[in-house]
Amino acid sequence: MEKRLYKGNQAIAEAAIQAGCRYYFGYPITPQNEIGEYLSKALPAVGGTFIQAESEVGAINMVYGAAACGARVMTSSSGLGIALKQEGISNLCGAEIPAVIVNICRAGPGLGSIGPSQADYNQMTKGGGPGDYHMLVYAPDTVQEMVQLTQEAFEKADAYRNPAAILADGILGQMMANVQIPHATEIKPPPVKKWALGQPDKKTYFSSLRTNNEELERHNLDLREKYDLMKRTETRIQLTDTEDADLVLVAYGICARVALKTQEMAKSDGLKIGVARPITLWPFPYDDIYRAAKNAKAVLCVEMSDGQMMADVKLALKGSKPIDLYSRFGGNLPEAKDVYEKVKRMLSEAHG
Repeated sequence: MEKRLYKGNQAIAEAAIQAGCRYYFGYPITPQNEIGEYLSKALPAVGGTFIQAESEVGAINMVYGAAACGARVMTSSSGLGIALKQEGISNLCGAEIPAVIVNICRAGPGLGSIGPSQADYNQMTKGGGPGDYHMLVYAPDTVQEMVQLTQEAFEKADAYRNPAAILADGILGQMMANVQIPHATEIKPPPVKKWALGQPDKKTYFSSLRTNNEELERHNLDLREKYDLMKRTETRIQLTDTEDADLVLVAYGICARVALKTQEMAKSDGLKIGVARPITLWPFPYDDIYRAAKNAKAVLCVEMSDGQMMADVKLALKGSKPIDLYSRFGGNLPEAKDVYEKVKRMLSEAHG
């Protein structure tokens, strides 16, 4: 594999093509437009289809149709567009149709700005559509990991017959890096989907509608069993020097890189700081974070949201540790020097 220079958004697009994605349906919104722009040229060149839909609602329903036919399909947007797709996402989960959904997060609420943010955490991990459903949600922290997790998202979506998502902020979407993108011949090929529409001598029908209460309850219990399996087998986290840390920083995506820089600054002053980086935001690594912070005096979450992830970290810690938040809003990125000042204050308070 040779290295090539890509923006994060472009890397997601090319990784999707190499993973066997041949259909993309979307609608433009900053800061993820390079995904659609790239695929509008690259997909037809490999026999695929790119459609700029009339709306986000149209796009997600096109995803439903193509994915039900067994294709590997992707859509992308930012939080405003994902909001419009939430009903369709719930329908995909309810009908057990796999697809990949990318959210390159911008600042909000409402129209907000085109600056980077992580304020779509709840939107992606808790869901805004109807009913009980979940998506696998991956949070890359480098352009290279955007490649790896996009390709993994396609594989896991097919394995579980469930949508999988990438949540990244606008900085990662616009950041450029030399990355390696595995070619189609180097990765696991798409499976034959015997459940899909159009199979010979087989009548297939997909719907999330079930008007019989008992039947719908059984379906929800089946989905719960699948989600429980995901929780047991798909939870991922990266831990750095947490074993004997006096304070653990918890951060994902671009903020995890800020946390690592903070750790570097602390280490030069002889302070023991660990970093816990969730890679899967759903399922969230509750047990791993509890263990990572077991010997620490305190925990600090670093986010570009008003503590949306911190709510899950609190659940993980079960009240066992003091926890605080350092956050920036409006498209602003936390700076390591400011996070470090917060770390020093917390450690001073912990030591009395």
